[in-house]
Amino acid sequence: MNASTANQNWFDANHRYLLAALAIVRTSLEKYTATEKSDLEALKVKNQQLQQELQAAATAIPAPSAIERLCRVFGLSAFERDILLLCAGIEFSGDFHRLCTIANKDPQQYYPTFSLALAALDNPHWDALTPNSALRRWRLIQIGEAHALTLSPLRIDERILHYLVGTQYLDERLAGIIESVNFAGELVPSQQELAQRITNILGHHYQAKNQANSLPVIQLCGTETASKQAIAATVCHSLGLNLCAIAARVVPIVPGELENLIRLWTREVILSGSALLLDCQEIDTTDIPRITAISHFIERINGVLIISSREGMRIQKRSAIRFDVNKPSSTEQNLVWQNTLAELAPQLNGQVKSLVNQFNLSADTIRAACVEAAGHLQNPSPNLSPTGREALISPTSPQLTEILWDACRVQARPRLDELAQRIEPGANWEDLVLPETQKQILIDVAAHVRQRGKVYETWGFGGKSARGLGISALFAGASGTGKTLAAEVLANTLKLDLYRIDLSSVVSKYIGETEKNLRQVFDAAEQGGVILLFDEADALFGKRSEVKDARDRYANIEVSYLLQRMECYPGLAILTTNLKSAIDTAFMRRIRFVAQFPFPDAVQRAEIWRRIFPSDTPTQDLDAVQLARLSVAGGNIRNIALNGAFLAADAGEAVQMKHLLRAAQSEYSKLEKPLTEAEIGGWV
Repeated sequence: MNASTANQNWFDANHRYLLAALAIVRTSLEKYTATEKSDLEALKVKNQQLQQELQAAATAIPAPSAIERLCRVFGLSAFERDILLLCAGIEFSGDFHRLCTIANKDPQQYYPTFSLALAALDNPHWDALTPNSALRRWRLIQIGEAHALTLSPLRIDERILHYLVGTQYLDERLAGIIESVNFAGELVPSQQELAQRITNILGHHYQAKNQANSLPVIQLCGTETASKQAIAATVCHSLGLNLCAIAARVVPIVPGELENLIRLWTREVILSGSALLLDCQEIDTTDIPRITAISHFIERINGVLIISSREGMRIQKRSAIRFDVNKPSSTEQNLVWQNTLAELAPQLNGQVKSLVNQFNLSADTIRAACVEAAGHLQNPSPNLSPTGREALISPTSPQLTEILWDACRVQARPRLDELAQRIEPGANWEDLVLPETQKQILIDVAAHVRQRGKVYETWGFGGKSARGLGISALFAGASGTGKTLAAEVLANTLKLDLYRIDLSSVVSKYIGETEKNLRQVFDAAEQGGVILLFDEADALFGKRSEVKDARDRYANIEVSYLLQRMECYPGLAILTTNLKSAIDTAFMRRIRFVAQFPFPDAVQRAEIWRRIFPSDTPTQDLDAVQLARLSVAGGNIRNIALNGAFLAADAGEAVQMKHLLRAAQSEYSKLEKPLTEAEIGGWV
């Protein structure tokens, strides 16, 4: 017999058992409303027959009925059981309405009450009415408003009503707060091993104590959010539990709302055998009321609780076991790539090594990138000729590498919108005018990024120590000398995303906030290996100050934290400064590359002018040597060229010296700098 057939058999048998149990309660109402002795005798015989039918239904059911499960798990007495059935009968049969109206002697009171239950049902006891009774504590019934408790309308809770029928679903009052999590599928070997360890621990506690509230809290720590959810789902799948998730930010801080959530979820654990994943990844440690509410929530709820957080949380009243969750190793990532591509796009399998060297992705992200790349191959551009399409799917096609690479960039693109600006790199080496020494430093930087996988992994340098493996660079020079342009050139050459972070906006006067902002930047960027451009490094990297007060001490801590993250960051991190001398030499030791961007001389300025205009821009009689007499940096040259282009376009002419003269006058005015005859003499 398959599972589907077994479930249907139980469903049918449970329905028969429920109808028999309801019939017995209805008989109790009929006995209470009966006026003739003959009717009472007949109802006594009828009750005996119904008891036999109930026993037969209990024998036929393959597993305990829903009502019997409720009685067992919530500890309901026979009287409480009959109250629940009385309320359920109102929902199933109009006959219960009629009997309640007769019993209450009021056509408007067609509902059950505690008063009616105490009078009509067997084995009554007052404890069933108290707030601490199972019926009221676990919200099995709802009490309407009335002048007296015993005369208040009683109604079965909707979640419990459906449960009695055999239908399982997440209580709608938890919708929007708690969500179901689907089983994630196969994990990589290291994560499978971790999931098995957690399964063994929880399974042991289940067998040893058989009490849900004795289970230890499982803490999954680290930044790998997706993998932690997959591990939790695998553990719960192995234990036969349904996994649900709640974000810490939606845990209510109002005591009444928090208590209601705790009771509803604890009831859900009992009804559906569910486990909870509490997502504390983005928790604000400065929000004391929410931290207090979350701590109370953790300590009060029963059942399997798994916490996902960056760092371990302090839990005082429950035992907790911490596990650190890391991204799959390079070998495991390579295996996921190969297995997924073998199924979706076998022709892409030869491109895996370079991807693993550059991108540090979770298994789910790798699969998503494979799906995107496979979709691109199945639906190529309609502009491609048949020959072009055939070349595209060739295993030797360089476009295949680009397809996978771009898919990884999109899937791994970090969430840095609030703290960073993504720059679309359009510049190449031809756009960069620098002395040969500085250009060679940039070439070396690119080589380190490209070959880090070979040097760290294949050649074993990464096994010596994880410290100092980050590739960091300092670009120093006056404003407009090409520091940001050089970062664009590197990003374009390496085909990586470039994010600009303004350190002046990241640094906070509040203690601990700067580190939190920096942590968000690095955590979000790590999987994609993006290039991080920290602009205005002077805001943080000043001379190491003498510690005179708490603020001085924390300022040094902020600098140390940034350098520590840069040393461990798997991608390229670039710092820019207008004043290299402002940076402490002790910090310079921890930066791998330092490039000084000099103010361009006349020859370099002339070369910049020759390259500044796009090929589609119409120009007329421009003299790069004369233009180079303007003593400005490359950034100012670009501003003058762009402004001159707008002036020429508005005049309906090609860009000429007269347009650039007006643009130069405007730029110099902005710089509060006089424009001398030596610079512009003989232009027009």
